[in-house]
Amino acid sequence: MTKNKLIDQMALNAGISRQSANKALEALIEGITETLKKGERINLQGLGSWTAYQRAARVGRNPSTNEPLNIPAKNSLKFKASPQLISLLN
Repeated sequence: MTKNKLIDQMALNAGISRQSANKALEALIEGITETLKKGERINLQGLGSWTAYQRAARVGRNPSTNEPLNIPAKNSLKFKASPQLISLLN
């Protein structure tokens, strides 16, 4: 689903204008992003939880030349789906 389709679906389900749905989605994305940047966990009951963490630096291999290369540390994201969401999908 694309962002535009999600906005259309939100507007339809909530009975609001497409512009209002777009503002709501942008506010949600901004809130999630800012919270994860702070290193805090986000938990939406019925959907799941997001956690930001730092991946350690490691040594990898170039698949073309098989030479070792250093992969730097970086921030990453984990998502764990809630049991309710998993049961809805099955």
